[in-house]
Amino acid sequence: MDNRGYELIIEELLKLLDSGVYIVDADGRGLFYNEAMAAMEEINVEDVVGKEYHRAFPGVPLNESTLYKALNKRLATRNKEQTYKNLYGKEITTINSTVPVIDDGQVVAAVEVAKDITNIRSMSDRILTLQETKIERSKPVKPTIKKYTFDDITGESEAFEAVIDRAKKAAKSDVSVFIYGETGTGKELFSQSIHYASSRKNKPFLAQNCAALPESLLEGILFGTTKGGFTGAVDRAGLFEQASGGTLLLDEISAMPYDLQSKLLRVLQEDYIRRVGGTSDIPVNTRIIATVNEPPLKLIEEGKLRKDLYYRLNVVNLSIPPLRERPDDIPLLTETFLAKHNERFDKQLWMVSDKAAELLRRYDYPGNVRELENIIMQAVSMADKEHVLTEKLLQMPSRDMKKLGADAERWDGSTSLDRYLAELEKELIREAMIKEGGNITKAAASLKIKRQTLQHKLKKYGIQDD
Repeated sequence: MDNRGYELIIEELLKLLDSGVYIVDADGRGLFYNEAMAAMEEINVEDVVGKEYHRAFPGVPLNESTLYKALNKRLATRNKEQTYKNLYGKEITTINSTVPVIDDGQVVAAVEVAKDITNIRSMSDRILTLQETKIERSKPVKPTIKKYTFDDITGESEAFEAVIDRAKKAAKSDVSVFIYGETGTGKELFSQSIHYASSRKNKPFLAQNCAALPESLLEGILFGTTKGGFTGAVDRAGLFEQASGGTLLLDEISAMPYDLQSKLLRVLQEDYIRRVGGTSDIPVNTRIIATVNEPPLKLIEEGKLRKDLYYRLNVVNLSIPPLRERPDDIPLLTETFLAKHNERFDKQLWMVSDKAAELLRRYDYPGNVRELENIIMQAVSMADKEHVLTEKLLQMPSRDMKKLGADAERWDGSTSLDRYLAELEKELIREAMIKEGGNITKAAASLKIKRQTLQHKLKKYGIQDD
């Protein structure tokens, strides 16, 4: 095969990638530029291929250009956030990894792989701006976000009440709290309850999901940014500063990149932060509550959670039992959710039939209390003038492929096979979303399908609206 044949193979491979790929030769002239890269930078492929990179992207200063560093200094760059203007003046933010290609001691090309985070960057800026606005309000306003207290925690089982008692004791001190609980067990509810029962209750309670953003953006959100620290950066306080005097909840802390975990550990040890791109140390007085949805020792063994960070945070630990381990609480929770959603939907569904109660009790709730509430909410919303919750109103999720097979055997041909299978698929997707707490990436992984495929099916079946 000649060189042109190899080039055609590479071109076809580049078309298949979701990430953007840009390859330049030793002179900086564009050799390959795939459609994914063109889409994220909002320009045309022909604007780049055959043109020198500094002419195709005149808005990127040479001292910040990862391609310049690769070609002229033989430096590789990994996961660097860049904000720049494209050929038409539109501001773009990407995470780039760029490496030089060296053959026989000479740089013959440079390869850049990029992910578009323009919308994520915009979202992170809005998060910090909104947090600042909320904290700076001086006049009393009607709260739009519910503040949970221990009065909102429902459960009478011995193991669950022991956790509540421990959480109430934790609220009387200022130490860090580490909470382990499966998805849907109420980790944020416990976190807020601790804060609003503590001496910090009149100070901010802020929360950040550590799995939601790339490392560079998460670091800026937590520690703040300094103007000039990177292209497009502005002076902005991070969540540690905004929550100073109050509490910061770090949800799914094991999803925080390992290097960032070490920076967090230093902040916890020193009680000061340094903004991204800044040089001055800023003292903070922020209580940390961290949560995980898998056993912490397992996360440490898998290298997802730093051992030293865990022991620094684990001054008080809470382990919330899953709903399947406290079945006696199911009737009490059911009554609570019926009252809540009767009011919401203006319904009068107050009693539970024996068969419905038995169905609710037998199910093992992989999505825990959140899943039980979703089941009750759906039943109430679909009720007409009934006063009794019957098994006919309950749509209990199928639990495994064995049950799915049994359902298929009961198919009576009253509907088309395509429609019947679509209903089964919808139920499995809904179950995965409940189990993973609405996290599309995790739900897609559990279903072993692409994230984009799952997003399409969610829209198709209207599950996001549910």
